[in-house]
Amino acid sequence: MNHATEERQVAFVLFDDFVLLDLAGPLDVFQMATSLRAEPGYRLVTASHDGEPVRSDSGVQVSVAAALSDPDLRASTDTLIVVGGPGVEAFSANTVAMKGLSDLSGHARRTGSVCTGAFALAAAGLLDGHCATTHWAYGGRLARAYPDVSVDADRIFAKDGNRWTSAGVTAGIDLALAMVEEDFGAELSHAVAGALVVFARRPGGQAQFSTQLRHQSARSSPIAETQQWLADHFHQRVTVELLAERARMSTRTFARAFVRETAITPGAYVQQLRVEAAKRLLTTTLLTMPVIAERVGFGSVEILHRAFARQLGTTPGRYRDHFAVTEPS
Repeated sequence: MNHATEERQVAFVLFDDFVLLDLAGPLDVFQMATSLRAEPGYRLVTASHDGEPVRSDSGVQVSVAAALSDPDLRASTDTLIVVGGPGVEAFSANTVAMKGLSDLSGHARRTGSVCTGAFALAAAGLLDGHCATTHWAYGGRLARAYPDVSVDADRIFAKDGNRWTSAGVTAGIDLALAMVEEDFGAELSHAVAGALVVFARRPGGQAQFSTQLRHQSARSSPIAETQQWLADHFHQRVTVELLAERARMSTRTFARAFVRETAITPGAYVQQLRVEAAKRLLTTTLLTMPVIAERVGFGSVEILHRAFARQLGTTPGRYRDHFAVTEPS
């Protein structure tokens, strides 16, 4: 297949008990790109290991166009995407299906997965030596089952060579938008995101959880109210003494209560909020480092650098270079 001049065929591999949104989200991204006159456009097909219809975990039956072993499918597939769902374990255990998946991937320009579809790619040996992600709840299991795969379950999606994997469910939309951007540029990807009323491609390195979701919410009103207040005021000068005063507690009592209910110290919590805000500004704006440091409450570029090194093991500049979303001209 001449991928440069013909329609780019995207083959979605399905199995019984797959998650319908894992298919519908990415599929609509590619369809919208074609509707917005991507040239050449995308041709979308579905496949199962034996060519038989499959049933989603919500009970909706979906017909498919081909079996994995179909020669025409192999000859025409540009992009291969395996969806996720409760049925992925049984699918991954089917040696015939895994052989078909591996063979199909060998003919495709790129291979990807949504959510737990990464387990099928790993079972077929397609992620060995690659960095991959999956739904946050299954990252540990994927790493233990497939030690040759470098699992980073904190990412929205991961691209390593021609292997693409995404986090859970809606992250498949981010994955597809990134593929559209790779094929046609940021302008079309942004147009597709706008048409679908979704974020104009979250950076792949963005965490699956915000700081507020990653750490448990407090049960007691004073600590819960402090978390809510910090969400809007982390950029200001914040001290434990100030927070304790707001919570009407002594400094020591407040600090202990905060750790007990959130599993993190107040200072570390504030710093994570600031790093998270800095990551958003680095990837979606052209603001300078001093301006970003000031806006998120670090006060200086040096403190910003130290926080990034401690939390992310990189510098703000490298983070921006790797994950920045290019605005359309």
